[in-house]
Amino acid sequence: MPRLRAALCRMYGSAVFMILCVLALVPFGPAISQTASVEVDLELALGIDISGSIDPEEARLQRQGYVRAFRDPTVVRAILSGYNGRIAVTFFEWSDAWRQQTLIGWTLLDSETAVAAFASELEARPLTVWTRTSIAGAMRYAIRQFDQSPFKSERRVLDISGDGANNDGGLITEARDLVLSQGIAINGLPIINDRPNPWGFPNQPDLDAYYEGCVIGGPRSFIVVARSFDDFADAVRKKLLQEIVDAAPDFLPIEIAQTGSRPRLEPTDGRPDFRGYVRQSYQPGCDIGERMSREFWQRRFGNGN
Repeated sequence: MPRLRAALCRMYGSAVFMILCVLALVPFGPAISQTASVEVDLELALGIDISGSIDPEEARLQRQGYVRAFRDPTVVRAILSGYNGRIAVTFFEWSDAWRQQTLIGWTLLDSETAVAAFASELEARPLTVWTRTSIAGAMRYAIRQFDQSPFKSERRVLDISGDGANNDGGLITEARDLVLSQGIAINGLPIINDRPNPWGFPNQPDLDAYYEGCVIGGPRSFIVVARSFDDFADAVRKKLLQEIVDAAPDFLPIEIAQTGSRPRLEPTDGRPDFRGYVRQSYQPGCDIGERMSREFWQRRFGNGN
């Protein structure tokens, strides 16, 4: 039918008829994005800590870790070797509850050229360092990013990397449950940072346990620990490979381990509900970051006024 209409347009040359022909060739209804129906093997949101505990050199090491990982041939092969041969990635940075910035929006990685361009764009973006540590704010921001994704996949993963516990923006467990209720799994890359904090804020030596108990969740969720910022690139590479090929082992959710029965989870907007899929509890309490922050500022300024 479209070919017939085009042929008639060429045969009859009057101006009015040509206008009608053009209108007939233009489909009515809303425009459809070229990526709206693209199915990918994974939608991956990378959330990077740029709070005040990270100095400019650490921010540079962190950024280069991701750049190097996406340039790694093994990572590139993993991206292109899935069922669909492509994934979608977005990269954002976070600090305070109200401070997040998307450096690169949702990007289709479906070729070596596309992956290389993503790494180069990431490398070219300026470095930023802000103040507080709101993993909860990053989680809520990530939900909005997934809502705006033009891609489709059976796996949606939020990856949080950082060097401290949540100390701003509400309880992290509430934010985590909100993310999990949307069918988004959460993986973590805690950085065990023994370098002096620019603000004098104490480091957290058991940050890996905190991430296990308070941050990650969802089926086959996992953490990869960076023992220093110098170790960050290798940790990112390992984490990306596990996420892309979905190779992390499954685990028994804590509710099943404690009660012997699986929690009843209702789907949300057609997505599975992952609440309850948390690995373990964190004995010091998931509000430890808030408590450490209050104690620190009270010691420094008396009552914090």
